[in-house]
Amino acid sequence: MKENYLKWYSPNLSRDIEMLVFGHSGYPVILFPTSMGSFHENKDMGLIESARWYIEQGLIQIYCPDSIDKDSFYNKQIHPVHRIENHDWYDKMICHEVVEKVRHNTQSGKVVVAGCSFGGYHAANFAFRHPGYVSHLFSMSGIFNIKSYLDGFHNDTVFYHSPDDYLHGLNDYELWNMDIVLGTSNWDICFDANLKISKLIANKNMDHWLDIRQDKLHDWPLWKEMFPHYLSRIKFS
Repeated sequence: MKENYLKWYSPNLSRDIEMLVFGHSGYPVILFPTSMGSFHENKDMGLIESARWYIEQGLIQIYCPDSIDKDSFYNKQIHPVHRIENHDWYDKMICHEVVEKVRHNTQSGKVVVAGCSFGGYHAANFAFRHPGYVSHLFSMSGIFNIKSYLDGFHNDTVFYHSPDDYLHGLNDYELWNMDIVLGTSNWDICFDANLKISKLIANKNMDHWLDIRQDKLHDWPLWKEMFPHYLSRIKFS
């Protein structure tokens, strides 16, 4: 399984960013880490290994960018306005420095976005904000509201990074072309969050799959079971 390490200076973040890329060809999959996770977390925890067959067959390439959660949502040393501003720059970095560079590896010009736990938030938020770039969203035990990370602070930037808030008002036709999977479990600490966003999506008549697994914890064994299953939904030809 081919693995490449990339590091570059991000003009959006004004800092270096690191990323691992797995595979030699195939459909681009942007895979976000969990809360404050590094670019190598999904490899370290075995999620990449769970997708080995798809990677070695040349069906997918997985891009694992670093997070800046420590400088955004989890940085209690700065005012919430700066936390959400930092995250907004991260969204721009992912869009312009990662997705726009790899999306034309497919005829559709789109990518898959995926993530576990807080990575599920990152994936869902990017997909809903940039639906023209995303063919598939695979959120595994994700959350969809970031208000609790901002100490009650609210402005337009917070609103437009909280899918619970902004999704109901979106009308981009690309949203109805997206394959959306919300993976969770009846034991998942994010179970209620997934039920809530599923209801919101259903109210917009957007097709999606709320995948509720039984008696599984909010942890890597569940996500390693989900991820290869969800990858089988991609139309590779």
